[in-house]
Amino acid sequence: MLILPLAVIGLAALAFVWSLRGVSNDPSPRRVLIEKGASARQIAAILDDKGIIRSEFVFVTMCRIKGVGGKLKPGLYEFNRAMGASRIIKSLEDGDSLETWVTIPEGYTVRQIADLLDAKGLRRREAFLNASLARSGRFDRCAFLYADSLEGYLFPDTYLIARDGDVDGAVTKMLDAFEEKVVSPLRPRLERVILQRFGLASASFAEGLHKMLTMASLVEREAKTDKDRPLIAAVLWNRLEKGMKLQVDATITYVPGESTRNKDRVYHKDLADGSSYNTYRHYGLPPGPICNPGNKAIEAVIAPAHSDCLYYVAEENGGHIFSRTYEQHQAAIRRIKEAARKGGK
Repeated sequence: MLILPLAVIGLAALAFVWSLRGVSNDPSPRRVLIEKGASARQIAAILDDKGIIRSEFVFVTMCRIKGVGGKLKPGLYEFNRAMGASRIIKSLEDGDSLETWVTIPEGYTVRQIADLLDAKGLRRREAFLNASLARSGRFDRCAFLYADSLEGYLFPDTYLIARDGDVDGAVTKMLDAFEEKVVSPLRPRLERVILQRFGLASASFAEGLHKMLTMASLVEREAKTDKDRPLIAAVLWNRLEKGMKLQVDATITYVPGESTRNKDRVYHKDLADGSSYNTYRHYGLPPGPICNPGNKAIEAVIAPAHSDCLYYVAEENGGHIFSRTYEQHQAAIRRIKEAARKGGK
């Protein structure tokens, strides 16, 4: 009586094992792009569509057995029809891809991007910094570039970066994204603001854009919430128009190629730093961007809030209190300190 059920189980096991084998003996490479966030089931469907696995069900089941269903890494892979499912799963688990997805967060500095690529084994930190901080004629086809440093132009986005490519290729992808998502769609509006704020005509677009990115980078580093970006932009424009020092904390200790995140606290000794980026010592904009701003910060600089405020101070919750006068500003600072003192009890 048990012979038939055991035979069925045995056949099922054989079928499962057979489905793990390669589809054929064909060793010719087939490239497969796995998007970020793809599940094991979605990956199985892609592989099946490419004719690389025998069974979606068996592939997903094997991922569950191995406990790697949520650990398969995105990227551009090269497989062939002779590879077994277990080998393909191991390659996806290890992230053994030709190209891999990398997300550059808004507000990252050139140094932070270099560190990120280096940590993922995509580009050496020093080579990326050299290309980004002293381009010396590289990337000249990008007519919108103004200075040697690319700080501000490396657009925060998600990229597919080749593991064995050159540094210029990775930088070019970021510059192309900047042109596609900032320069091309926003140029008419940017030109109007550049003319209004800096008196620069369209012939000087690159210079004006550099100034706009510098302002946007300050907003990016200062704002913690979306609603504060247009308000901080308004304060900075107002102070610039009145000939006041910008006094942006994020600029004080910025060093090209070295700076990462903002300092947690700024002390009086920091205010005396002689750097040309220190907006507590120098009037006007710093020499260039202090990070790579995203679209929201750039949009805030193009269309700031309608406000006559000249001051802001950060709250513990990440927001800011905005004030029209210095007296109001000092009162806001006292309220924040008092709230922090009471909260610490």
